[in-house]
Amino acid sequence: MSDEEIQTLDRPTASHRPARQAAADRMAPATTPQPTWLGPVLIVGIVLAALNLRPAITSLGALFEETRTGLGMSATVAGLITSVPALCFAVFGVTAPRLSRRFGPAAVVCAGMAAVATGLLIRPFTNGAAGFLAASSLSLAGIALTNVLLPVIVKRYFPDRVGTMTGLYSMALAAGTSLAAAATVPLTAALGGSWRTGLLMWASLAVVAVLLWLPIARAARRADRAQAAAAGAGAALRADAGPRVVRSRTAWALACYFGLQATGAYVTMGWLPQIFRDAGVSASTAGVLLAVTMVMGVPLAFVIPGLAGRMKNQGAIAVVLGVFGLTGYLGLYFAPAAGAWAWALLLGISNCAFPLVITLIGLRAKSPAGVVRLSAFAQSTGYLISIPGPLLIGALYQHSGGWDLPLALMACLLVPQIALGVLAGRDRTIEDECGMRD
Repeated sequence: MSDEEIQTLDRPTASHRPARQAAADRMAPATTPQPTWLGPVLIVGIVLAALNLRPAITSLGALFEETRTGLGMSATVAGLITSVPALCFAVFGVTAPRLSRRFGPAAVVCAGMAAVATGLLIRPFTNGAAGFLAASSLSLAGIALTNVLLPVIVKRYFPDRVGTMTGLYSMALAAGTSLAAAATVPLTAALGGSWRTGLLMWASLAVVAVLLWLPIARAARRADRAQAAAAGAGAALRADAGPRVVRSRTAWALACYFGLQATGAYVTMGWLPQIFRDAGVSASTAGVLLAVTMVMGVPLAFVIPGLAGRMKNQGAIAVVLGVFGLTGYLGLYFAPAAGAWAWALLLGISNCAFPLVITLIGLRAKSPAGVVRLSAFAQSTGYLISIPGPLLIGALYQHSGGWDLPLALMACLLVPQIALGVLAGRDRTIEDECGMRD
């Protein structure tokens, strides 16, 4: 709502009194008392949920050759499985707003964690590629829903600490990613060497998350019902409707920024070791260099959202991260082996565009309803944008016989990424851009 409209509503005229009161009723935050235990337990629940958002993917990556051999997968099917995560994130993420309106975001996150746990429990016991893909897709569907709704949970229950809480769960997400990538192989060896056991053990972390989210979901559901009864079903429906994000330039900038940063992250995770190995770096050292790149996300995933939350315009952070990425790709182009550690470090910093864009989702919408729509739109559209990237890089590498052309393309993609980050970082909300009237 603009300042002029607020002044108009605030004029002491009888005709404007009903409209002003209705607007206040719709925009007022929830006043239903929450249980005193909910806040601390919810913080732990958010961290546990975030820890479960990547082990289903990175644990499989660590044991992919053993899994492929054990299930008799063809190269085509194996390639399909590596492209499924981004596709599932895009397809199932779109359903999050509707499910959130129907059941509440906490209940959907709980169901998402249950889907993650169920898929991880089933897939080690499958005997074919089709069953394995179906079980993996179930876990990925749960991850997609949780991806979209964690920013909503933060906005709803911690509206004054969006940056801090986003940093906390972004750090947990990065930690879960790195832990599963680094620990799966040694833990599998310690547990007997079976790839089935190595994949199965990560289900235990998801089961713990489900057990914690069950009371959270029940408490949140009771509070939502009490609030709906007090406000009236019609008011609750209007408040939950949210803006039409496709009309917002900021929403499109966020979605495209998300897609380009995801492209860079997937290319880094999928191809960086090969780039170093082709430059003469040993296989073991190349793996350590990838771990360095991934581990950089753990501390910075906490620092960047907190910093962004204290700034009105976050475009400068997007520029700095993009410049680090440009320097890293140029270094890989000109001296991949000589400066390998520096390039791995710089790309790790650049990949922290993910916690930045997640923070921006919480900052660029005024209401939880706006956040859930913006989160679903930005992440689903962004993941769709990211799908061709790793495939294109692989095709360029195969047909050009080297990394010069792929690295030049990745460096070029950082230019629009920086520009989109500047646009997404401007101090405005999607409600303002969509012309919503309170």
